[in-house]
Amino acid sequence: MSEPSLQELQESIEELEAYRDRLHKEVLTVAKKLRLPQNKVEATISEHTELRRLKNILSQLMTQQKEKL
Repeated sequence: MSEPSLQELQESIEELEAYRDRLHKEVLTVAKKLRLPQNKVEATISEHTELRRLKNILSQLMTQQKEKL
């Protein structure tokens, strides 16, 4: 498999950031509907499996992008 280009990395980062932001917003919306306390909302977000996975993937992609520059 060939190495991704800078443009491909940038596009992937942008798409994953958009997905992360949508997911974060959905979690907040559900938390508001459930009227969860703020500390519970923050804990839920910080422990959310998919959000944590996205954070790690984005970090890896950004590292790859910096190495290509």
